[in-house]
Amino acid sequence: MQLTAIYPGTFDPITNGHVDIIARATRMFDKVIVAIAGSTSKPTTFSTEQRTQLASSTLSFLDNIIVCSFDGLVTDFAHEQGALVIVRGLRAVSDFEYEFQMASMNRQLKSEIETMFLTPAEHLSFISSSLVKEIASLGGDISKFVHENVATALQQQFKH
Repeated sequence: MQLTAIYPGTFDPITNGHVDIIARATRMFDKVIVAIAGSTSKPTTFSTEQRTQLASSTLSFLDNIIVCSFDGLVTDFAHEQGALVIVRGLRAVSDFEYEFQMASMNRQLKSEIETMFLTPAEHLSFISSSLVKEIASLGGDISKFVHENVATALQQQFKH
C-alpha cells in the first residue's frame, strides 16, 4: 500500500521552513502532495499559479512530491487524492492552538484522515511567509529564508 500525505497551505511564498517540513515528510511517506490553497480568506501577494510555480521550482530536487493547487475543503481534496495524512508544520507553541483546532475540525469532517505535526529544524523555526514578505517589501536581504527563485520573485513584486 502506498501511503500518501498532503501538506496544504497558501505558501505565499514558500520558505525554507516549508521546504524543511516537506523534505522530512518525503522520507516518511511514499508520496507527498504539496497543495497550494487557491481559495483563502488571506490576501495573497502572489496568484495561485505563481505560488504553485514557485513551489514547484523550489522543490524540484525532491522526487516523490506533487505540487498542485486546490479549492475547497482540504479534507475533500485529501480524500480525492487518496491521502490519509495531512501534514502541518508547527514553528512555536503559538501555532499549536490554531493547528489543534483545525486538526480537530478536519477529523470531524473526514475521520479517516489523520493530522501529523512536524517541527522545522531549529535554525528555521522563526521563519514565516509574512515576515519574509515584510523584509522583502522594505528592501532587506531574504536570501537565508527562501530559495533564490522566491527571493527574485519577491524583489520583483516589491520593486519600488
